[in-house]
Amino acid sequence: MGQGVTTIVVGVDGSSHRPLRDFFAHLEAAPAAVNVASFAGHGSVRAEVMGKDFKRMASDPEIAKMRALLKDDLAAGALGLSTGLEYDPGIYSTTAEVVALARDAAAVGGRYTSHIRSEDRAFWGALDEVLTIGRVARIPVNISHIKLAQRSLWGKTDTLLRILDQARASGIDLTADVYPYTFWHSTITVLFPDRDFQNRPSAEYALTEVTSPEGVLISRFAPEPAYEGKTLAEIARLRGTDGPQTLMDLIRLTKDGELDEGIIATSMAEADVARLIAWPWANVCSDGSLVGRHPRGWGSFPKVLAMTRAAGSPSLEQVVHKMTGLAARNAGIPGRGTITPGMAADLVLFDATAVRDRATPQQPMAQAEGIRGVWVNGALVFDGARPTGATAGQVIRRASR
Repeated sequence: MGQGVTTIVVGVDGSSHRPLRDFFAHLEAAPAAVNVASFAGHGSVRAEVMGKDFKRMASDPEIAKMRALLKDDLAAGALGLSTGLEYDPGIYSTTAEVVALARDAAAVGGRYTSHIRSEDRAFWGALDEVLTIGRVARIPVNISHIKLAQRSLWGKTDTLLRILDQARASGIDLTADVYPYTFWHSTITVLFPDRDFQNRPSAEYALTEVTSPEGVLISRFAPEPAYEGKTLAEIARLRGTDGPQTLMDLIRLTKDGELDEGIIATSMAEADVARLIAWPWANVCSDGSLVGRHPRGWGSFPKVLAMTRAAGSPSLEQVVHKMTGLAARNAGIPGRGTITPGMAADLVLFDATAVRDRATPQQPMAQAEGIRGVWVNGALVFDGARPTGATAGQVIRRASR
């Protein structure tokens, strides 16, 4: 709420509560301060069907079981289908598997949002895949937290935007969301898309093309909590090993990602991030949470609002639209996002001359400045300094077709 957020959308990147109707029932029995909507996660239904035996193609009967679980979540009011194709277990799925599920979401007016299969090494192929899914399944497509996350991709925003515009011109209802940081937060395992965790050339590539030892900050590390808050370069010096070897050793300590771990990795260019935010069909997102070391959970929206004070940036009006009306439109949420008679009274009062983010990886929960008040469904839930205690949030379900 300190960011000015009135509605959160969960169930993204392929991970959602299962079954969704139970999650919604809990929220209605004990409402949150903000509104909550959810996608149905492909990874969650895949894990439920395939269990630990997920490192393979799914069989037709297994896909049929996934479809049944998805249909139940869609009937409960999921906005559509989400995938996290760079993560386990989604990384092992085929395009055909995702298309089968996306068609079911499309049949009830749902949408498809995806953390695509690669944001770095295989980016262009992953982009083609998400467009193919939208075209074949005839479903609106949103690319989650779109980015060019590899050095050799930096500066190629023109090529990316041209492909996005051509896809829209061809009839695909294509959108994207963006957060305003050059560093992401994920698991350490995503640096190895082939899951070849002890392959030194793969480790070297990750630390030269995707990020760097100085650019990897350990946010969570269950095997050795003392490493949390340190960079890979600092840990390498402590261990007396070089960056690639340290990276491989850390993954080994997590038992190939089975133990809790997380990293913040710098891998994007400021100019690319700014241009992607400015794309007319991109809305602002956080892709974050209220816990963890990435500041996006506390600072994304004020950071973008503050950016409007810089020369050459989108206007304040354009940015507000990207956080409200466009965001609601791209997520498929009716009745929200504009100040219009008959719409829900989700409102934010902020000082355009003073609003700014304060959160950093070192102080990720530092509250933003300039947000004077937040109302959800007409109730004041944040008074400019702290939550009021009001729990006025509603469950937002996909509109029935």
